[in-house]
Amino acid sequence: MKRYFQINFFLVLMLVFACNSVQAQSKLKAANRQFENLTYLDAIRLYEEYLREKTDPVGRMEALKKLAYSYRKMQDTRNAERIYADLLRDYPDVESENYLYYAQALAGNQKYRESQKYYSIYGEKQGSDLRGKRFTVSYMDVNRFYRDSSSYKVDYLSINSRQADFSPMYYKGGLVFCSARDETGAVKRVFGWNQTPFLDLFFVADTSELRRNSGAGIATAVGGLSASNSDAVVSNEPTLSKVETFSRTLNTKYHEGPMVFFKGEEKMVFTRNNYSKGKAREAKDGTNKLKLFTADLVKGTWNNIKEVPFNSNEYSNGHPALTPDNTKMYYVSDMPGGYGGTDIYVVEYNNGSWGSPVNLGKEVNTEGNEMFPYIDEMGNLYFSSDGHEGLGGLDVFFAEMKEGVAYKGVQNLGAPINSEKDDFGLITDARRSSGYFSSNRKRGVSDDNIYSFRRMCKEFTVIVYDATTKTPLENVDIRTIINGENRDLRVTQLDGTSKLCLESNSEYEFKAIKEGYQMNSVVFSTKSNSNQKTQIALYLEKGSNSLLRGVVKSEVNQKPIPGVQVTLQNEKDKTQQTVVTGTDGGYEFEVKPGADHKIVAQKDRFATNTETIGKVKGGKSPATIIENVQGMYGEGDIFKLKNIYYDLDKYFIRPDAARELEAKVIPLLRKYPDMKIEIRSHTDARSDDTYNMQLSANRARAVIDYLLQRGIDSSRLVSNGYGESEPTNECVDGVQCNEKQHQENRRTEFRILAVK
Repeated sequence: MKRYFQINFFLVLMLVFACNSVQAQSKLKAANRQFENLTYLDAIRLYEEYLREKTDPVGRMEALKKLAYSYRKMQDTRNAERIYADLLRDYPDVESENYLYYAQALAGNQKYRESQKYYSIYGEKQGSDLRGKRFTVSYMDVNRFYRDSSSYKVDYLSINSRQADFSPMYYKGGLVFCSARDETGAVKRVFGWNQTPFLDLFFVADTSELRRNSGAGIATAVGGLSASNSDAVVSNEPTLSKVETFSRTLNTKYHEGPMVFFKGEEKMVFTRNNYSKGKAREAKDGTNKLKLFTADLVKGTWNNIKEVPFNSNEYSNGHPALTPDNTKMYYVSDMPGGYGGTDIYVVEYNNGSWGSPVNLGKEVNTEGNEMFPYIDEMGNLYFSSDGHEGLGGLDVFFAEMKEGVAYKGVQNLGAPINSEKDDFGLITDARRSSGYFSSNRKRGVSDDNIYSFRRMCKEFTVIVYDATTKTPLENVDIRTIINGENRDLRVTQLDGTSKLCLESNSEYEFKAIKEGYQMNSVVFSTKSNSNQKTQIALYLEKGSNSLLRGVVKSEVNQKPIPGVQVTLQNEKDKTQQTVVTGTDGGYEFEVKPGADHKIVAQKDRFATNTETIGKVKGGKSPATIIENVQGMYGEGDIFKLKNIYYDLDKYFIRPDAARELEAKVIPLLRKYPDMKIEIRSHTDARSDDTYNMQLSANRARAVIDYLLQRGIDSSRLVSNGYGESEPTNECVDGVQCNEKQHQENRRTEFRILAVK
């Protein structure tokens, strides 16, 4: 009998263990289904339940890997760190990417020394992925990321809701932004990934209202190409009542995301799920990708929604950014052939037609994720990345662009714009003096939030003295040169001082210019935390060298041209001085007496202009200031030839027109032998459209013939007639005008097509 009970007890135990094992395996399968469906919240709950039970080693390893990854996708770095620690402790031979993910989670929790250790291990396991080496070196000293921390003031905005709010964009004096705030109506649709509402576009009309209502909170992220959730603290910060739906024709039941507006703000490109005409489309892997769409503002409503031609059902495109001239668009894609998870691409745009996308290259893109590009008014690039060295998660980076290349590399903006969490979607002005960005940093409401920032002044004083008397000099021009580019021109006060706000991580040169004195300069750097000076002195000696003070302007509108490389060459000893103009187009040089000088102005897509300055008299007389204005012609410039008019119904060149061509066009084409131009002729609105188009073509051709007869090569000339399609006044069909008004439209212009 005892033997019988022992056998039965053993069988009962085996049955219990078998039932528990079946239940555990069932729970693991259920968790895996949620994981494969990308419903990470449900997957997390089931994996945690599974791991609380006694499990087999293979099942435990699988559950730990997928649970840790689920926390990673939910931006929950604390729990991701906890689970990756268990995984790597118990299964050190697991796939190498788990060491990378653990290092990233540690950095996201500001544990940089520990993170450095696991980046190093990852680098040993995956030598081809440069992130291991980059971050191992970077985390030897994280202080460099905090060098600029006192330069900016960051404010939480009261437009933020309890859901995700991110990626602001300037629009008509306000901001358009993405938000998952509660939808209206009885049915609340949620995104399975994190059980939050789908994203729509919202609008706040007045940014000055944002400045008045900004709070003091800090915030929580977008991971990959979709909004995500993270743990956060609920804020009592009120929401602005003036936030409104941006467009009911654009917002759908799926995601609408980051957008950008063309000049004039009547055309836009925006991100949306693969959803069109009421139908969603899935890729072969069963997921719904993101696409880029254009839309036009027609009578106050956004319509004409069209896909860009390089979209695909099999990969995502999103996060558009336009160059200031609207000729190029930068965007993000995970298309095959990139460097990492998501890369930044650039595509040309010309008169409504899109070119072929080109990867921006390894200077910007890494083995990680690059996203949320923004192009400022100077054509420079901001973007977010978790592949370049940073404080953790996505950090915001800056790249100065030249011909589409980040030729100086990329620069981490540092704290406080960047944090250990995700920071992205930054927009700003050319000087980065103020702007907005998104973040999921600590103490946020419950997801991504929008912040404003503005640069705080680090006041610095330049004092100029007479070198002999040691007395302060007033009315001295102080030219500030930052990283080789001319910036502000300031004047010293009665006490010889000039004050300015310093930029961090920059090389400064201060030039002092005053008639009767030799020019002098001094350098100063903010690239080191050790330089704590708040003032610097300059001493000027009286001398006889003359000073050349000039400005470079556009010939078409006489506005200063920034970014021009100006070189002064001494024709006697062949020495050179070079500067790059700032926003005022200005420059200054000291000119040695007794020699001719040549001054050369160069800029991409502008004709190089070379001028000669004759000998400057030397001697014991005090130095004088020579003023010089230098004009430049740029590609796309259109010039109206003031006297190229025609008699009614005629296209012969009149004597007054010939004088204008001889005085302006022919000398220009001879000075710039590589310049190509388009002759554009127009008619008034009288007669029918077909006749006027032909008449204007004849008029343009008559100008071409005139130029050919005077030796201008035909390959440099293009003629086009525009008829009555581009009037300069209101004299269109049906409008009564006098003869003088009609003659204003019977005109010829020239447009510069190409320069060298």
